Amino acid sequence: MSNGNLSRRSLLASAAAVGSVIGLGRPATALATSGSDTVNTEPFYGPHQSGILTEQQRHTYFAAFDVIATNRADLVTLLQTWTTAAARLTSGQLVSPESGGGYDASAQIPDSGETIGLGPARLTLTFGFGPELFIKGGQDRFNLSARRPEALVTLPTFVGDKMIPSKTGGELSVQACADDPQVAFHAVRQLARLGSGAAQLRWVQSGFLSPPDAHGTPRNLMGFKDGTETVTDPNRYVWAGNEAPRWMQGGSYVVARRIRIVLEHWDKMKLSFQEQTIGRQKLSGAPIGMKNEFDALPLDATDEDGNPVIAENAHVRLADPSTNNGAEILRRGYSYNDGIDFTTERWPPWRQGMEYDAGLLFVCYQRDPRTAFISIFDKMSKIDMLNQFTTHTGGGIFACPRGVKPGEYIGQDLFA
Repeated sequence: MSNGNLSRRSLLASAAAVGSVIGLGRPATALATSGSDTVNTEPFYGPHQSGILTEQQRHTYFAAFDVIATNRADLVTLLQTWTTAAARLTSGQLVSPESGGGYDASAQIPDSGETIGLGPARLTLTFGFGPELFIKGGQDRFNLSARRPEALVTLPTFVGDKMIPSKTGGELSVQACADDPQVAFHAVRQLARLGSGAAQLRWVQSGFLSPPDAHGTPRNLMGFKDGTETVTDPNRYVWAGNEAPRWMQGGSYVVARRIRIVLEHWDKMKLSFQEQTIGRQKLSGAPIGMKNEFDALPLDATDEDGNPVIAENAHVRLADPSTNNGAEILRRGYSYNDGIDFTTERWPPWRQGMEYDAGLLFVCYQRDPRTAFISIFDKMSKIDMLNQFTTHTGGGIFACPRGVKPGEYIGQDLFA
């Protein structure tokens, strides 16, 4: 081991001890206190990664990592280790390198154990590869640049962005989603521990989802229903097809954006102005001028003065597929609340002071971010009425490869 990096031999030893899912070690004993909980277990193996089309869980813990391994073999071993551990974690089991799984007090580095008895809580772990994994600082460290998908572009700087470097980018991503926040955090915590010496955390963001109402649509911190419109055809809009490299076919591209909302400013706005800004009624979620949440947007409707019922720069108009050449994205956003800190507001009078560091962890999956998120948000960042209350402060873009079969590891085709 040199320069703080974990040697391939050490990584292989950890991978072998985690379990036998990919044939690296002896079978691990399931956690006795978790039992068989198939109702609250989401499948780990399959043609697509779980956590994308999975029914959205109540909590998320999104983590981006920098790779500090210096050779391709150690990177592969890291992904093998994580795959083995993820299969165990999503089934409600623990991971301990020395014991082969389960909680073993005699193990030198046991699983932290804070999820004992909690069960899987519908945990999913979705892995992604960032642009800098393929080339960083002009260096092709892992001989992967030729296999970088064209769609995996570096996100441009949008109007109004105030990206914080320590909350932006990353070479690997893991989105843990679960119905219990401790289960989601525990999963990332264990993956970070198992990857020590090969990958280190760059930024993390926790998030929560309000319980859905009778219509099944949660509300965000602005009090509006969030997620009324959803993708219509995953095969067309979510999953990468023949246009992508073979290792990405059946995968998807995720864009995560940490969006701070100036709640103090928003809370002083009249209800009518809030509704005009969004383009929907706050209580029912119906488009302005309509009665029901899922009614079509009346984008051509005008009032008695000839003005659009839904303003030209209302949020829902600018996000609608009909105004974006039919582009659709799969949204899986979560609210976040990180306390308070000192900030300067984006718009006049540019007030300064201690304000909530709270808002939205916007997460979306798509077939091609160039024609989806980037195209949609480029326009929204310039004229959306909501911009006077929101600022994008972090996030990243990652290519999430297809799902895995037993015996495979995440991204295996990329290294074939």
